[in-house]
Amino acid sequence: MKLPALLAALAMGLALAAPAEAACYADYKAKQDRPLRLHYGVAEVPDNACDRGSASQVLAQRLDRAGWTLLNVLSTFGPEGLEERKASAGEYFLRY
Repeated sequence: MKLPALLAALAMGLALAAPAEAACYADYKAKQDRPLRLHYGVAEVPDNACDRGSASQVLAQRLDRAGWTLLNVLSTFGPEGLEERKASAGEYFLRY
């Protein structure tokens, strides 16, 4: 096998062996004042924010830009938890 073909095969093998980044999601509660409005939502958060504290920081900024105040992050989870929360989140499913 020639060197370029060997390098190409090695590169492909490394690319396939690299772990795929797992998606991370958080479900949360938020509010608006005047008039009071509440919502439950689900949002994707960066992998490095896949705990309640870090997800709270990320989501508080996103929601604030849209006029919402984050009340709390209920949990963080992977893609396996999306379907069971979709109906409850309604229009706020992956909105922020």
